[in-house]
Amino acid sequence: MIPFDPLPLREEFPAFVMNHRGNRTVFMDAPGGTQVPVRVIEAIASYYRERNANTGGEFAASKKTDETIGTARRLVADLLGAGDPETIVFGQNMTSLTFHLARSLGEEIQPGDEIVVTELDHDANIAPWKDLEERGAVIRFARLREQDGTLDEGHFESLLNRRTKLAAFTCASNALGSITDAARLTKSAHRAGAMVFLDAVQYVPHVMVDVSKLDCDFLVCSAYKFFGPHQGMLYGKREHLERLRPHKVAPAKNQVPYRWETGTQSHEAMAGTSAAIEYLADIGKNYGIASSAAETGASETRMHLIAAMDAIGRYEQYLSKYFLQRIKELPQIHLYGLTDENTAGMRTPTFAFTIEGISPRSIAAHLAERGIYCWSGNYYALRLMQRLGLEESGGAVRIGMTHLNTIEEIDYLMETLAHI
Repeated sequence: MIPFDPLPLREEFPAFVMNHRGNRTVFMDAPGGTQVPVRVIEAIASYYRERNANTGGEFAASKKTDETIGTARRLVADLLGAGDPETIVFGQNMTSLTFHLARSLGEEIQPGDEIVVTELDHDANIAPWKDLEERGAVIRFARLREQDGTLDEGHFESLLNRRTKLAAFTCASNALGSITDAARLTKSAHRAGAMVFLDAVQYVPHVMVDVSKLDCDFLVCSAYKFFGPHQGMLYGKREHLERLRPHKVAPAKNQVPYRWETGTQSHEAMAGTSAAIEYLADIGKNYGIASSAAETGASETRMHLIAAMDAIGRYEQYLSKYFLQRIKELPQIHLYGLTDENTAGMRTPTFAFTIEGISPRSIAAHLAERGIYCWSGNYYALRLMQRLGLEESGGAVRIGMTHLNTIEEIDYLMETLAHI
């Protein structure tokens, strides 16, 4: 059963409302960034109108900014199941936060220590760790299964040993949509004595996260992938955030989490991030199944978020299954990753494909002419595209959907691809 009709939800998004009045536009570029609801826009504008000041002052606008930061930290903790809001660190984006943390973790690396990364990952979860080769770290790559675009978890586990200091891997591929068994791999890495860093940028918009159950040491995500502004967030276990040495200016606070937030943060983006999380929570209020929201000790917001992600997940699996059924009607298209409709629950609604004899960029340009927004290239999943032999020929076309997409839009996409 379809949990909700996305069309009423789209009424809150100015980009969709404007499209109703003009040319047809189909947003299938979600892995690169989502549209935002009006409440996010208003939250950012309201910040600038009413509380645009730096933090820590004795005047009203500054105190309101402090409240904005506290609210955002609490809501992100609810979203991730962190419990303690002080384990949430804000930054410009996932990439800068990862480089920032890698610099500090690198100070504990000894020559010969090993770091396990994967061929499935965005380069933002590879390059920061490869930089530590300068300190003598040995980088090990867990293999991608070319036949279905999933991580070879057995190979990943075979790389773990007493020299492994860190395992860094994605929860969901930004190119193929493949979901990894993060709980299993985290346990395996911990048994080997390694810390775990999870890239959940493409996972958080589609699946409910619980860092306490995953038991990961660090996790990163980005608000602009779940209908918010450009804002990066890092969860870290408190003991790590307290133990590791951050690189900061001397007068900056030394308490967690402030010691990790270099310079003045984007307070307006924090306000927008709070509004984006509240948008998701409202879906849980209105469309979620109450029994799915049970979690001992969870806040009301957390319970609504659990219900929301359950409803969103079911709807997106419905879209994925339909996409996988329809794409089979076009045998000229080569779809990478999980291609069976029965695997819809093992992936996010992100798909990569090529058409022999036509460059991915040309396909994306033709789709854009027909009002279908998507990406082509490697989307920074460089290692993955190299492994699939696609990098030299321009990568692949990427279709990425959210709960705001419709069956009718998939039909329109297929009609356009058939024309190509």
